[in-house]
Parts: sequence; C-alpha cells; structure tokens
Amino acid sequence: MARASGQHRAGAALYTPEQKRRRDASRWTVVQGVLAPLQFAVFLVSLVLVLRYLATGEGYLAATVSIVAKTGILYLIMVTGAIWEKEVFGQYLLAPAFFWEDMVSFAVIALHTAYLVALFTETAGPATQIALALTAYALYVVNAGQFLWKLRQARLQGGVAA
Repeated sequence: MARASGQHRAGAALYTPEQKRRRDASRWTVVQGVLAPLQFAVFLVSLVLVLRYLATGEGYLAATVSIVAKTGILYLIMVTGAIWEKEVFGQYLLAPAFFWEDMVSFAVIALHTAYLVALFTETAGPATQIALALTAYALYVVNAGQFLWKLRQARLQGGVAA
C-alpha cells in the first residue's frame, strides 16, 4: 500500500489488481505509450539544435521552434497523463504510486513555461532563454528516468505498461 505522505514503499506493488485492469483497459495507456517516446525524440532533436546554437551562434530560430515544440508535447503528455491517472488511480494527479514523478513533472512544466514567458514577453534574451530550456531539459531527463524506473517496476511485477 502507498503511504499517505505520497511515498510508495519499496517492494510494494505498483498497481492493485483492479488498477492494473483499469490501466490495461485504458486507451490513455496507449496514448502515453506513443507520446512518451515521441517527446523523447523531439527532446533529442531539440537538444542537438540548442547545442548547435550554443556552439556556433547559428540556428537560434530552429532551436527556439524545437523548444516550443518540446513544450507543447510536454503539456499534451501531462494532460493525457492526468486523465490516465484519473482512470487508473481515481485522481488526476499525485496518486501515491506516481507522486514524486508528478512533483518533478510540475517542476519541468514550470521551467518550460518560464521559457515560454521569457520568449514571448521578451523579458529575457536568448542566453537566458536557452539557459532556462537547458535547465528544463536536465530536469526532464531526471523525470524520464523516474518514469522508466516505474515502467521497469511494472514489468517486474507482471505488468507491461506503466
């Protein structure tokens, strides 16, 4: 069982049998399974474009478009993930089994949103914008690792989707 504090005990099943049934029946499980690798692919392309801009000073527009695209996919995966959590766990976010993943996701979204605000309000120049994007990307990698760990836990516990 999950603790009230939002922590999930090590060794505890990630899903109850009923949650696993709902997870396996949910179309949102498939949506998440498509969006997660798509987001990662967009992230990799964007990272290359951002690093190219940093290395050469060229390609600011391409880097910017890629960061905005990555942010859009992030928002989409967060909304659909919240719907998935509601179907599987009965609450839109912060289900005990995914509490810390959701908390880090909020920080990732906050950083991406700060980037968009800086970009569209022109309150920060390109250097600050790129620094925000790279900080968001670093935290995104941590968050992706969290979700991969949960996917591994689900597979080890007899499930195939997380």
